[in-house]
Amino acid sequence: MNTFNKKSLYAAIAGVSALGMAGTANAVHVNPDGLGQVLIYPYYTVRTRVQVSNGITPTFSNPQFNSLLSVVTSTASAKAVKVRFLEGKDSREVLDFNLSLSANDVWTAGILPTTDGAGVVTFDKSCTTPVVSSNASSPSTFVNFAYTGSNADGADTSLDRTREGYVEIIEMGDLTAGSPTAVAITHVNGVPKDCSAINDTDAVADTVLGSGGLFGGMTIINVNSSAETGGDAVALEAFRTVPPALWFKGGSISPTLQDQQDATATGHQAEVYQGGAVILAAFTSGIDAVSAALMHNNVMNEYVLDSGTASLTDWVLTYPTKRYYVFADSKQQTPPKLFQRNFWATGACDDVTIKFYDREEQTPGGSPGGFSPPPPGSPNPALCWEANVVTWNNSNLFSSKNGVNISTPYQNGWGRLGLVGGATAPIHQLVSTTLQTFNGLPVVGFSTNTFYNGAVPLANTTATIQSAYGASFKHKTTTLVTP
Repeated sequence: MNTFNKKSLYAAIAGVSALGMAGTANAVHVNPDGLGQVLIYPYYTVRTRVQVSNGITPTFSNPQFNSLLSVVTSTASAKAVKVRFLEGKDSREVLDFNLSLSANDVWTAGILPTTDGAGVVTFDKSCTTPVVSSNASSPSTFVNFAYTGSNADGADTSLDRTREGYVEIIEMGDLTAGSPTAVAITHVNGVPKDCSAINDTDAVADTVLGSGGLFGGMTIINVNSSAETGGDAVALEAFRTVPPALWFKGGSISPTLQDQQDATATGHQAEVYQGGAVILAAFTSGIDAVSAALMHNNVMNEYVLDSGTASLTDWVLTYPTKRYYVFADSKQQTPPKLFQRNFWATGACDDVTIKFYDREEQTPGGSPGGFSPPPPGSPNPALCWEANVVTWNNSNLFSSKNGVNISTPYQNGWGRLGLVGGATAPIHQLVSTTLQTFNGLPVVGFSTNTFYNGAVPLANTTATIQSAYGASFKHKTTTLVTP
């Protein structure tokens, strides 16, 4: 049954006549079913949980977070994908590699702390190029080459910056059944036939346009603090709908989110939903189409700060395309479009608005205030990093160095962040070639709540058990596209 608003859809298509009648199969969009050609994991962290201002102290020593990643190919085709880790301040790449997946395969990895930064380890047998470490004591370490030396952006240059960020996985293509590369990477009795047989010449010839069907998730776990949370990756479908495939050899920084391409007249089309209607829009670049697919004007979620359960709440808000619009260490320049400020030592701040309530619809009189500490360069509430952590009443359960705080007199309730932020055009706007205006910012993320009941006695014994729980919830959003 066709449940969308046909009248609005026809009007949208009529308004983009240059696109012809190719249909939405060519438009990059967030797949609500969670399957796609591109996966964006909004946050990873390996930071050490520290005492927060409400007096909640970790019970155990060295309460370190680890982040556990998984990716699944749900199709009957073997695939080549690019796995990319990006730090959270300015989305500078800290590691990438090629991953080969058998049909119906699952690949898992752990992001672990190192002495001065972070790294990745996998016990999975699927082929990676280069080979990823399988030794948890010596992971494949993240690097800071992209934000030091001539690449410095004015912020921290240490490896500590790699301890939190986010992950992209981009499908490079399907491997033709029976081809040398497909045979080499396909599991036989649980093990790839011969990872060493992968070579660039065969891989180029054997890789065809990808069919999608990827999904995955990230588990963020702190064993010593008895805390666990996580969530699904955001899936972009119809990212690449025309040949050639996006295969690049290991060691290349490509493909990226800029490589969106479709069969429409412009080659770059996005699809979003607003008020039950489908809206199609054309753009002059792939990154604009991807940004439009992720654009929202409001982000909403709950917060839980119960004193009885020592509850904490953090919100993660990540801008996965921001790095393509802002300049680094360039105070005199303004971004060409969409984002508000360029990046320097204290970030690239985008003004937002804040409104929050308790569970009985109460809200502070007048403006509920902004973030603390206030971001430099902006008198308004602002989010300044690429992967931001918004804490409530200094909860900072992730101990993020990319965080800002919202102070509330209420223990529980819900909040709304407005991503238009009172900015004037073209800030926080993206205009299509057919003059549709997407308002807000491209964002992904989630909320995490933790509950801590201390050491609970076990029945009929003198022993106790640590009682701590965590859960994550996808952000709720609104979309605003104006003619």
